[in-house]
Amino acid sequence: MTARKQQLLKRHRRNKRLFMLVALVALVLLGLLVAWWLVPLSLVLGWIAHEAWFADHLFYRPQDDYRYAFPPDALALPARLEEDRLVVVEGDIGMAETLILEVRVTASRLGRLFDPQVWIGDDRQDFERGVDGRRYFNLSGQQAALRDGSLRLHGRFCTLAGTATLHALGNPDYAERRLLIVAPHADDAELAAFGLYSRARDVAIVTLTQGEIEAERYRRLGLDAAAAARFKGRLRTWDSLAVPLWGGVPQSRCVQLGYYCLQLPAMAAEPQRPFGSRESGETDIRNARRHNPLPLPGDADGAPSWRNLVADLGALLEHFRPEVVVTPHPELDPHADHVAATRALREAVAGSAWRPETLLLYANHLHDNDRWPMGPAGGGIALPPAIEPLPADGLWSPGLDAKTQLDKAAALAMQHDLQAPLAPKRRLRRLIQQLLAGRRWPATGADEFFRKAVRRHELFWVRPCGGGAPADRAPGLEQTGRQPLHAMIAADFHTPAETP
Repeated sequence: MTARKQQLLKRHRRNKRLFMLVALVALVLLGLLVAWWLVPLSLVLGWIAHEAWFADHLFYRPQDDYRYAFPPDALALPARLEEDRLVVVEGDIGMAETLILEVRVTASRLGRLFDPQVWIGDDRQDFERGVDGRRYFNLSGQQAALRDGSLRLHGRFCTLAGTATLHALGNPDYAERRLLIVAPHADDAELAAFGLYSRARDVAIVTLTQGEIEAERYRRLGLDAAAAARFKGRLRTWDSLAVPLWGGVPQSRCVQLGYYCLQLPAMAAEPQRPFGSRESGETDIRNARRHNPLPLPGDADGAPSWRNLVADLGALLEHFRPEVVVTPHPELDPHADHVAATRALREAVAGSAWRPETLLLYANHLHDNDRWPMGPAGGGIALPPAIEPLPADGLWSPGLDAKTQLDKAAALAMQHDLQAPLAPKRRLRRLIQQLLAGRRWPATGADEFFRKAVRRHELFWVRPCGGGAPADRAPGLEQTGRQPLHAMIAADFHTPAETP
């Protein structure tokens, strides 16, 4: 956690202690001077108010500006709002397909109780309650209305500044390129890129871990803790191979590496040492690789080590020869396995005979705001909080039509990890927020990701990777004892089984 976040957390805890002290004194005086029964009533009302309006986790102030830098080839066009119509004052968006509007948003008084909303034509994008700062709307897909002057923007529970900047970014359609999607866990590929991979002409998906941890609910089947973890690992391994078929990706294009959840950072710290599962007791990754369509370096000893992970990814790069790799954003997505996954990919690229041209980066988790993307399912994806500067990456935000959104929700519903029922406290919190704060959740599933991930857009940060042509091997690679990976695969490749 950064120093800024530590300071905010300390301030939050200090303010919370002061509030609790003042509230305790007030309750004592209320009981002594007015009526004792007001004390429990006040406690209940205070808890309801907390659940309705103060349960969100923000590691920044709603008054902080988001800070984004864009690459030099992005257009920055001055714009203004005229009677709720967006007018580009100077310049033209040309063929740009990703449009981001930078504008100041200020919450009204009701915007402290209800989520401030900005309506962009028929799209809705939500922001933090009490917002008063620079924000970035996603206008991708609104090009026609923008060109003919009919695109309208208006705020509900907030106001928009009259001047704005429209950032226009052009990209190829990456669905037409050879793609490799790196998913640290089963469901990461669907959360981030189902819309992309379901229309891609040439795509492969590699899942790094079995997803065996946090298996308590499977103990209801009469299993002990280790057996429940192994059972969950088998289920999620199957998910990683089978669910992509719903989006048109056969098992022969899906690979499960079988490493263990939350062990990737430890593996990176000691690359030669194997790290078994924290919960299942397993130490051999080959148990999860039986249905893989090709042999991999880690199959030799089955050791869950960083060295094997990097070698496996290198083999997959050389076999699938992707032009574009889709992988977690190393600065935005704080999940430890996600950060380690992209680090392993970088090391694999450095030592591989094949180097992709482009990285498409995604964020399925966010440290700063646990509700991003904010608002209900089906809305657009505004840019996430970026209070500290990020690299000046490009952006690509392809649209998802209603049918694809429904298919994406169905793919998530097939994931065993997203099928768990809500805990009673969370169900009660949602009911309170629905009644008092106007929030809504989709009918497709109870997990929060059905709201977050099933959207009008998907969002990727575009970062160059270095080329497409064969790259020189990293210094010292020959000392690892590895023969050329494409040669290994060509010699040992076997025909995959049918989708399980």
